[in-house]
Amino acid sequence: MATSPTAQSLQKSLAEVRRGRPTMRSTYKQHRESLGPLDRLAVWITERVGTMAFFRIIFIWTVLWLGWNFLAPENLRFDPPMGFVFWLFISNVVQILLMPLIMVGQNVQGGHAELRAERDLEINVKAEKEIEIILTHLEYQNAMLLQMMHKLDVKTDRVLATGGEAPN
Repeated sequence: MATSPTAQSLQKSLAEVRRGRPTMRSTYKQHRESLGPLDRLAVWITERVGTMAFFRIIFIWTVLWLGWNFLAPENLRFDPPMGFVFWLFISNVVQILLMPLIMVGQNVQGGHAELRAERDLEINVKAEKEIEIILTHLEYQNAMLLQMMHKLDVKTDRVLATGGEAPN
């Protein structure tokens, strides 16, 4: 059976799509490989600081610090109660260092989200092209079936009335 030029062009387009399909790359790996050492450090700290484990460490440190300076014998206290100047100083230093570092880490993580969004768009565009090819194939097959039915002198209304079964 000889194929018409239309059928050949449809087959070529499908083959071209299959050949033009690049292998999928991991956006996570690609993004991690593009980071410098300081960016990796910022992301590492951002990921650790945003956990309950870090919260527990800070909470336990605060309870121990305040508890010791409230309940320990007066000669062993190193940060007088109600002032807690040293505790406030250390807490502020931690906050001042962590705030911009977390923001840097979030910016770096945002870059990964943007890369992932671009990859999603690429996949959606490719899927749209493949769907167009499939629809073109279906339209071509539909036209062929209608031509075959016309040559066989089968009326489409009779086929539809019988639920798709060939009439006797």
